[in-house]
Amino acid sequence: MAQSNILLESGTNELEVVEFFIDEPSTTEPGQISRTYYGMNVAKVLEIIRLPSLTDLPDASHPSVMGAFDLRSEIIPLINLGPWVGKKVDNNLHAKVIVTEFNEVITAFLVSGVTRIYRISWEEVKAPSLQIASLASSSITGIVKLEGKIVFMLDLEKIVAALNPESNIHSNITQETVKQIEKQSLKAVIADDSAMVRNMLFGLLTENGFLVNPFMNGQVAWNHLSELKDAAAKSNRPITDFVNIVISDIEMPAMDGHHLTKRIKDDPVLREIPVLLCSSIITESLYHKGVEVGADDQISKANLDKLVSKVIGLIKPGQTL
Repeated sequence: MAQSNILLESGTNELEVVEFFIDEPSTTEPGQISRTYYGMNVAKVLEIIRLPSLTDLPDASHPSVMGAFDLRSEIIPLINLGPWVGKKVDNNLHAKVIVTEFNEVITAFLVSGVTRIYRISWEEVKAPSLQIASLASSSITGIVKLEGKIVFMLDLEKIVAALNPESNIHSNITQETVKQIEKQSLKAVIADDSAMVRNMLFGLLTENGFLVNPFMNGQVAWNHLSELKDAAAKSNRPITDFVNIVISDIEMPAMDGHHLTKRIKDDPVLREIPVLLCSSIITESLYHKGVEVGADDQISKANLDKLVSKVIGLIKPGQTL
């Protein structure tokens, strides 16, 4: 099963979801199977294949790393998704492997099977409650009902990051620049559905002098921006007194980053705010979507060490350092 060729217009708040499932023996009905459905964005999927022959990886960083395989001369690690969602995926002939690419890395995930691709609106994807998120170790970023089934959207970036721990990300701007940012009280709005990424961006920006308001999706970020717009109008002050930069993920429940960007750039007041899209799915083939909705710049989450420099470069004259 190859990646879908269905084209989505930019800024329509739509996505395509690959629905897959994980089976495990039922704990309540002996001899029966318990099936749970999950989903991931088609934009991350390169292809879906049968379980290949594996080569052991010496000193694998986690028990879920099953080994590696050769796919058209690319050596790809295979991760069993089961342990990350508290389930066991049988390594059998019927299992499927979803080959993905995000954050400029190719990774494969073992699942019990794949059903189909759905085209839906991000408005249909609900953010998980705090209880659901805590019970799932924060590996779920969204919940959607598809044909009567509950489907959990997974935070694949968190899983891969946990397997490849790195030192804290820092920017290379000077302390003098940090002092100027603090002096001007430059303000950033962050929208990202991953708590891990939100915390990372919050820490990165605050340590470089920014005042930061983080939000879990584009809808709540938009609501905040609308309130700032009203406050600016009432006080007869420019919007840049209230916010200087918006940094947004693309994949988010309720409202995605492309739609958020389009709404900002369609607004006669908010359009003055530069928007930086920061996503794991910014590739050469998808970069044009951000351009079409008016994003001022885009950066892959694989290059967060360059984020602060990009933010500074986007701040307009009059706000400059």
